[in-house]
Amino acid sequence: MEIDGAGMPDGWQRLWAPHRLDYLRGENRPLEGNAVECPFCRIPTLTDQEGLIVHRGVNAYVVMNLYPYNPGHLLVCAFRHVADLTELTTDEREEISALTAHAMVTVRKVSAPEGFNLGMNQGAISGAGVAEHIHQHVVPRWSGDANFMPIIGKTKVLPQLLTLTRDELAAAW
Repeated sequence: MEIDGAGMPDGWQRLWAPHRLDYLRGENRPLEGNAVECPFCRIPTLTDQEGLIVHRGVNAYVVMNLYPYNPGHLLVCAFRHVADLTELTTDEREEISALTAHAMVTVRKVSAPEGFNLGMNQGAISGAGVAEHIHQHVVPRWSGDANFMPIIGKTKVLPQLLTLTRDELAAAW
């Protein structure tokens, strides 16, 4: 029998993911009152391996998500620090779109997902973790990937380290 959070026995099995609390509290996110530098401005100053960058374009780059929903979850980020799709130049919008399409082709080559979720959360209220710097999510999806772990356990099981996934995607790019 398990002991609940208050120390009382109950019938629940628990899986703990305490690293998520750091993210929820603002780790690596430039939230109000948090002196953290914008991660999407800092990442391009690192080597590709250190920054988990898969590809660098002229106006945008592709990077592994540090807090992925699924294996191979990529972010397509503008180099320029702008928050909103309407603030991008035509060249930036076109490159983000082209890199998103190329990311899908590459992820299909490497890990054969059955589908993708693509999206930009515009503004903190919409769920953007880093609302001040525009980025497009490319999330590979497989049948059954949303099993009981994230739904019940609020835990995501990823079968491969981000550095290995980055290496595979960068080589296939």
